[in-house]
Amino acid sequence: MAVDIAVIPVAGRGTRLLPVAKSQPKEMLPVGRKPVVQYVVEELARCGVGRVLFVTGPGKTAIENHFDTDAELIAHLRETGKEDLLEELAYEWANIEYYYTRQRQQLGLGHAVLCAQGVVGQQPFVVALGDSIIGLHAQSRVVRLMVDQFEETGADAVIALEEVPAEEVVRYGIAVPRGGAAQVFELADIIEKPAVGEVDSTLAVAARYVFSPRIFDCLHQTKPGKNGEIQLTDAIRMLVQQGRKVLGVRLAEGQTRFDIGNFQSYFEAFVDFALADPHCGEALREHLCHRLETTDQG
Repeated sequence: MAVDIAVIPVAGRGTRLLPVAKSQPKEMLPVGRKPVVQYVVEELARCGVGRVLFVTGPGKTAIENHFDTDAELIAHLRETGKEDLLEELAYEWANIEYYYTRQRQQLGLGHAVLCAQGVVGQQPFVVALGDSIIGLHAQSRVVRLMVDQFEETGADAVIALEEVPAEEVVRYGIAVPRGGAAQVFELADIIEKPAVGEVDSTLAVAARYVFSPRIFDCLHQTKPGKNGEIQLTDAIRMLVQQGRKVLGVRLAEGQTRFDIGNFQSYFEAFVDFALADPHCGEALREHLCHRLETTDQG
């Protein structure tokens, strides 16, 4: 069965981005000219996804509004001679169907994915975290590669992975390759936030997954961990332990994952995207160079 539906969990509260995320979803924070989640949806559309299911929570209606067609705004732009700005709303007409369901309790990423079962049913599906952009301006096609591997090999899960510094493995789900770790490889194990030195791997989960519906069975069986949360990584580990085929796909060399989960990574992402802006990037670069020179001299 072809994979054409993606689940985007966007129910998290974004507490590491307070106060800016108090009254707006962190997924709607601007990075360059677009909100984070728009880059995610555009990436999925380029990779062949035709249906998107958002798993939402309290305070997330701005996401629904953003992907609605705004007839009033379109009429206003035409009436005021600003038709050139209609191009900025082109994403509204993308050939994508949108669905929304609710995570009524904050019980972790695994629980958020489980909330999608009623819509996804027995179909294979993509999971793309709504606060992570893959590649500058989301030009990555890693999801397409992952779907191709999923369909060609009959795997039950395909996970995107990136190298992280050894001291940072405590922040991620870490994959242990079976044998060598080429661009695509089978997993021998995957561990949620291992201690430094606990595993001989620095391959971290990179916010993109492809699953068969078997993941739902594993999620139902996964016991809550810290803070009563159901970890998606634990369910993936169960698949591995059951002898199911779980593949890892490395991000392409030089391809960055922009994780908009804290202010440091958010500021860095915004600067990188703004510097790459075709209209304002060069002027911003000159401004930053001037500011840095002035600071150094001061």
